Amino acid sequence: MINSATIRVLATLALVLPVTLSTAAHAASCGSSGAGFGPWLANFKRQAAAQGLSQHAIGAGLDGITYDARIVRLDRNQKSFKLSFEQFYARRVGTALITRARARLKTHRATLDRVERQFGVPREIVVAIWGLETNFGADTSGKFSIIRSVATLAYDCRRSAFFTGQLMDALRIIDNAHMRPEELRGGWAGEIGQTQFLPTPYVRFAVDFDGDGRKDLIHSVPDVLASTANFLKGHGWKAGQSWEPGSTNYAVIKDWNRAGVYQRTIAIMASKLAGR
Repeated sequence: MINSATIRVLATLALVLPVTLSTAAHAASCGSSGAGFGPWLANFKRQAAAQGLSQHAIGAGLDGITYDARIVRLDRNQKSFKLSFEQFYARRVGTALITRARARLKTHRATLDRVERQFGVPREIVVAIWGLETNFGADTSGKFSIIRSVATLAYDCRRSAFFTGQLMDALRIIDNAHMRPEELRGGWAGEIGQTQFLPTPYVRFAVDFDGDGRKDLIHSVPDVLASTANFLKGHGWKAGQSWEPGSTNYAVIKDWNRAGVYQRTIAIMASKLAGR
């Protein structure tokens, strides 16, 4: 028998439950402004804990993080990949870059020998990527907080699912003690280090090649070169084969960067370095 007290409890639940569900749904949704970022972040922290991330990593990475509208504006205003190949190549590759690349091939010959033996990726490809991404580390910007950038993009509706995974892996980098939160500074879209790894590729492919116990893609050239080669190997690079258009390896280059102009630029620059 349902008594009056039970009826009152059920009535209260009927009023409270829709509000609770509405709040949870709001927290789980993406947004087009910063208005819902706080509830969304609180919900994300719960998701991170459910995936086994430590409270230390969650707190160190996310406490105090706020929405950054600048990141969304930058995400909407990417113009360089709309250029023709000729325009893109002329902007990114010149005599000076080729000269510096050839110097790096000599300076890091021993490391590149090891990289080629272990991963099967030609040094010219690795060095071309290194040069194009950050001018061999010279243009590595620490302007943006990677955690804040990736959290903003995870909350933003345009690519929420993709960047939610990136944010989870940024916390894994902290949890695994490879980088401290204050070291996670880089590009506006969350790019890390001298060849601009996003957090998920970092977790999957970064290599401690200098043996110091850390996967350091900001300061360690051996780690940078080996990790870049490991990424390409992990995406199906075929050792000893061509990287010309139409080849398997040319398709792998596109896994590094989906823009066709960038893919072609890497291949042509690497061929020049190889004397082809």
